[in-house]
Amino acid sequence: MLAAGSGTRVGNSRNKVYLPLAGRRVVTWSLELFRKVPGIGRLVLVVRKEDRELAEEVLDREFPGVPVDLVTGGETRHESEYRALLHLADEIRRGEIDIVLVHDAARPLTPVKVVEEVLVTAKRTGAAIPALPVEDVVGIDEAGCMSGAGRSDLIRVQTPQAFRSAPLLAAYESAAVDGFAGTDTALCVERYEALPVQVVSGDPRNIKVTYADDLFMAELFLAASGYKL
Repeated sequence: MLAAGSGTRVGNSRNKVYLPLAGRRVVTWSLELFRKVPGIGRLVLVVRKEDRELAEEVLDREFPGVPVDLVTGGETRHESEYRALLHLADEIRRGEIDIVLVHDAARPLTPVKVVEEVLVTAKRTGAAIPALPVEDVVGIDEAGCMSGAGRSDLIRVQTPQAFRSAPLLAAYESAAVDGFAGTDTALCVERYEALPVQVVSGDPRNIKVTYADDLFMAELFLAASGYKL
């Protein structure tokens, strides 16, 4: 789980994943989600170096007794993902970890069914991502005028994204040799492993906390669900 970004757009000096949401931190809601899913046996949280002490305090207070590996992230999302994979590399090579799920800690409301769907699909196909269709999209021509009826095959990608662990690690090792830094996990896997990525249905509640209003929206979603995802 990735929590190594700065999160400055939310309008707070603190990393957004440590902001309060319905009595808990955003990151705690995200971790709790994966604890509910059968078959997930390892939790890894990637944090900024300057947030490590805070992350330890939050886990001790809000997630007591649950083992969570803390890994210091890098300067980019891609580097943070690679560091997490290196942390798991020996177990992956020994065949002890079959599937790796990569999730944004800033998505605290992901329904369990979305996680279960990407996990099952990745086991079957090798790679899966949740997504929603992009609506109200039209094309424009070079003069800036509307052109045609637009595209209906565009999607908004969400997380968690799930992949067979061996090709995922191999893709990131190849990217490190090339100096390639992708903006998305699936893009790196497609580039280096030629592994088709299956798209499954996302969920409108699976919002990413980016701005202050997103926290308010997340609170409303939680209240409407009785604080159950």
